[in-house]
Amino acid sequence: MAAAVQKITLASSRDIPFNKLALSQANVRRVKAGISVEELAESIARRGLIQSLHVRPVLDPEGKETGMFEVPAGGRRYRALELLVKQKRLAKTAPVPCVISEADADILIDEVSLAENIERAPLHPLDQFRAFQALRNKAMSEEAIAAAFFVDPKVVKQRLRLAAVSPVLLDVYAEDGMTLEQLMAFTVSEDHARQEQVWDAIKDSWQKEPHYIRRLLTETAVRASDRRALFVGIEAYEAAGGYVLRDLFQRDDGGWLQDPELLDRLAGEKLKAEAESIAAEGWQWVEVAVTFPYGHDHGLRELEGSVADLTDDERATRESLREEYDRLEAGYAEADELPDEVDQRLGEIEQALEEFERRPMIYDPEQVARAGVFVSIDGNGKLRAERGYVRPEDEAAIDGEDPDGSSGPATEGAVAGVSHAVVQVGGGSESPEDDDEAEIVRPLPDRLISELTAHRTLALRDAVAMNPHIAMTALLHRLVMDTFLPQPARGCLEAHVRQVHLPAQAEDLRDSVSARSVTERHERWGDHIPADDEALWNWLIDLDEESRMELLAHCVSFGINALYEKPSPYSGTGVSQHGLEVRLSQANRLVCATGLDMVVAGWKPTVSNYLGRVTKPRILEAVREGAGERASELIGHLKKGDMAKEAERLLADTGWLPEPLRTIDPAADPDASAEGDVDVDLPEFLAGDAEDDIVDEEDEAQQMIAAE
Repeated sequence: MAAAVQKITLASSRDIPFNKLALSQANVRRVKAGISVEELAESIARRGLIQSLHVRPVLDPEGKETGMFEVPAGGRRYRALELLVKQKRLAKTAPVPCVISEADADILIDEVSLAENIERAPLHPLDQFRAFQALRNKAMSEEAIAAAFFVDPKVVKQRLRLAAVSPVLLDVYAEDGMTLEQLMAFTVSEDHARQEQVWDAIKDSWQKEPHYIRRLLTETAVRASDRRALFVGIEAYEAAGGYVLRDLFQRDDGGWLQDPELLDRLAGEKLKAEAESIAAEGWQWVEVAVTFPYGHDHGLRELEGSVADLTDDERATRESLREEYDRLEAGYAEADELPDEVDQRLGEIEQALEEFERRPMIYDPEQVARAGVFVSIDGNGKLRAERGYVRPEDEAAIDGEDPDGSSGPATEGAVAGVSHAVVQVGGGSESPEDDDEAEIVRPLPDRLISELTAHRTLALRDAVAMNPHIAMTALLHRLVMDTFLPQPARGCLEAHVRQVHLPAQAEDLRDSVSARSVTERHERWGDHIPADDEALWNWLIDLDEESRMELLAHCVSFGINALYEKPSPYSGTGVSQHGLEVRLSQANRLVCATGLDMVVAGWKPTVSNYLGRVTKPRILEAVREGAGERASELIGHLKKGDMAKEAERLLADTGWLPEPLRTIDPAADPDASAEGDVDVDLPEFLAGDAEDDIVDEEDEAQQMIAAE
């Protein structure tokens, strides 16, 4: 017969007056760091004592109970009650719920204290998120929840955002299928379907970092730091019904605007309103775009104006700011580091003084009537109004007569309300190919090579302009060839000097380091050069030799043409195969002579300027060359779009360049000719006669329909 199972007996419980309790010396919790008795006291005052104390009777030397009880388990609760008694918020004799164990129990009192502290199971974070959500659903405000649990309201917002992630992903997190950091990343989107779609795409991939999840979830949104968002303003965007999603767990530069179409419309409307205001100044035309490409003013004459004078009040304000700036600088000249408030004030003064330098220009009204304005948004989200450009066809338009000789206002239907203005907000992007492309390394598309060599041409202009000796040598070389050689090829340098327009260019060209350098130098010289022919001649005669050389280098640089163009098979049109070979050979020679490095010039491979424009084998080849074989293997299984984005990250700081931007060292090729008028084989990336090899399936279908 089986022995009966012995039943256990639980200790009894009863209320004991607080003044009959004392903290046991056997309590194992001795370290007080990180223990908040005050918060627990407030919790008890709000909710009462949720958990009883565990006590044992105190015996006298003869082993009899004294009526006092020691507390081995629940020391923090005891100290919180003690604090409430000291604050006179709890009576000394207030009954305290206690579980009483026998004084002569076999279990040591130290064991009871230790077990009470180490056997408690912490609440799973997800249970806490859901509990906060339950309180919020029962009309408890976020601030009230924060006050009730002694946390910052931001913490409550974060936990509520975590609880709002797709239930499917919360279940994955509950089963340890993803980390808390990954779950945090999913909070940047409120679209549960999109969250689940992203998780399904990456859950079996090696790439599951939180930053990658955030990027996938926000790829269709617009950063709050985007020039359009800065120009419109977040408040105006939200007032129009737009929604901004913010990352509560890390710095997000203001979040992501979820409605790009609304943002484009608001930016376009505000730009057009600004353009109409500028048109009221009397300009003949106003062109409007979010941003204009580099060289948009090519072939236009810029009006000369005078700077508007400062008023007496403005002069006094400027002098006061300068004095304050000098006083602050002198007062902290010996300090290793400026105090934050002083540093901030100096920045404010500098910005205010810069505003005085950017005074509006005053133009002759007759000139205004034949000139126009480009209105756009600069990189900081400010309105950029480039006034005073005259088109060649408007040069003869005077006294209201059109260039073709017909009478009537030249601005009819143009200036008034800028009805002719082109408001171009955003723009289309090419989708060069799909994921089912042939796994072969094809020649680079002609347009892509043209865009890449446009970058190189602009950077080479900048490099030549900063090397007057090289510029003089290039000029003499060009002139000697024209003088002494029969029918020489045009080559790289357009010596007469004709500025070469860049027809194919990427969106980032205008904001590149080279573009800013060339523009700043041109404006610096333009401020001093007289407009009158005789005055210009006399000015050049009096110019010192060093300045003459710098100006020569600057002017010569505008004739640099290192562009790739598809050779024309017909004489007299475009560039011939031989002419292209000579041009690229001479361009490489100038690159070597100036020491141009496109990495130093600021070019980096991105999805938009290279990686999204080439085939998957080209992407893998780039990653293999720049980041190593292992990196290329890790992204080999990805789809085209994801592969391009990952390649951009992997190549960001490697200094990798595509073939059109690399420097060819002539010393490495003993057969390379030093002359520019001999046959030169084009590099491999230019081989082939395919015109834009990369075409997606939709474009092919459209072409077939058109052909039929």
